Amino acid sequence: MIDWVPLVYNELLKMAKKKRLLVVLLIVAVLIPVFTYAQYRTVQNTMEQLGTSDWRAVVQQQIIDNQNRLSSSRIPKEWKEFIQINIQQLQYYLDHDINPNAPGAPTFVRRFVEQAIALFLPLLVVVVASDIVSSEHSGGTIKLLLTRPVRRWKILWSKYLALILVVSLIVTATALLSYLISGLIFGYKGWDMPVITGFQEKNGELITTNVHLIPQWQYILMAYGLAWFTCVAVATLSFMVSVLVRSTAASMGIMMAALISGSLLVQLAPSWTTLKYLAFTNLQLTDYLSGTPTMIEGMSLPFSLAVLGVWSLIALAIAFIVFQRRDVMG
Repeated sequence: MIDWVPLVYNELLKMAKKKRLLVVLLIVAVLIPVFTYAQYRTVQNTMEQLGTSDWRAVVQQQIIDNQNRLSSSRIPKEWKEFIQINIQQLQYYLDHDINPNAPGAPTFVRRFVEQAIALFLPLLVVVVASDIVSSEHSGGTIKLLLTRPVRRWKILWSKYLALILVVSLIVTATALLSYLISGLIFGYKGWDMPVITGFQEKNGELITTNVHLIPQWQYILMAYGLAWFTCVAVATLSFMVSVLVRSTAASMGIMMAALISGSLLVQLAPSWTTLKYLAFTNLQLTDYLSGTPTMIEGMSLPFSLAVLGVWSLIALAIAFIVFQRRDVMG
């Protein structure tokens, strides 16, 4: 294991020198205050419109708004089922006197990761992962790298391990920054606040048999664990593309297009059930924690984890096979 330390350390130094990780952290540090202020203004505007700070009135208004949306004939059937489940879930909060949006930095952290897991965090990962191998080609250092007395697969594996460490740093830094910054406005309390999880959907009906309360800190740990798994899967696919494509710009463009396309496909064609076998339509893992119904039928947490895991294994196999066989000396 000691033999791996210099190789991984060397790759981490390369990534640090390229300043991409620093740029990613700066992006997070700049955007989180924007998101915090946006949520603060949303809360204030809602209270002004309703003329009350009572969370029950806010949730009741959300139910009314969703019911009004159901009356529109232009909403697809899949969206109507989604809205109906959301109404039942909000009603459950009211019936059991639980505020789903209690103010506090931990609540912001929880809601932030639920919104960022499918696009924002993966995009940050793509920025640092897409050039990890392709930059060696574009920079002309690949020949020098492979003249070292180290087997090719060890070089590639050290790059992958370094990438996983960087991904872990990005996810951890995002959680810490979102807590520290949002706490300046919302306060730092709320870790022990009860959060409902265990909602399930079957044939358009909300199943509450397995619903239970857990402390918010436990929910946040699970949510960020799922976010880490999602980011690792995206990083692995980016890693493969970086091996296959020698241009850093092309590698990054391919991955960004794939991420955005996956999100759009779920919105535009939820009745196309084959989409559930694609990696980028299974990134919203925190939906299974919060009980948000999936747009595509037949998806569940074990299913999505399995799909992302299989795609990651395939991507790793392709990356190592191509890197081992590719002629880079000519």
